[in-house]
Amino acid sequence: LLEALLLLPLLLPPTVVGLALLVGLGPESPLGRAIEALTGARLVFSFAGILVASVLVNLPLAVQPAQRAFEAVGDDMRAAAASCGLSPLAAFRRVELPLAWPGLATGAVLAFAHTLGEFGVVLMVGGAIPGETATLSLAIYDRVQAFDMAGASRLAALLTLTSLLAISLLFLLGRGARRG
Repeated sequence: LLEALLLLPLLLPPTVVGLALLVGLGPESPLGRAIEALTGARLVFSFAGILVASVLVNLPLAVQPAQRAFEAVGDDMRAAAASCGLSPLAAFRRVELPLAWPGLATGAVLAFAHTLGEFGVVLMVGGAIPGETATLSLAIYDRVQAFDMAGASRLAALLTLTSLLAISLLFLLGRGARRG
């Protein structure tokens, strides 16, 4: 059931998820009022709101590789750590995390690369407030709306290059880890 819930943001259209987050985190919702009471700030139409929404939407991309990485560690490694006198926390920190880090890194990079191009959720939760909630994907949209296809293409190339660099770095780190 938890896996199905984690996949839900990937299955729904981003604007639908954005609308749900806008309503759920908005100043009229109980959660939105609680956040504003605790922090003094609103999440909707803010950079913090974009971060929260992006994490929620892209969490499935990070969780699945991490889950698979921890499953690959296996119970025999946990048992070996326990037989060496390591507490469960120490075994997690000294054995499981080092073995699972490639999966954790993969999930983080996938979520980051996907977040860079996020549009629907960003627009719904953050709006398009210049200097406050503007993102590269919104800037591309604005360039297209202004019929500046050359500018939109340059920004799209920058976004693509950034994503490719992040994924290439992950590949290189993973290859180095397999050698070690």
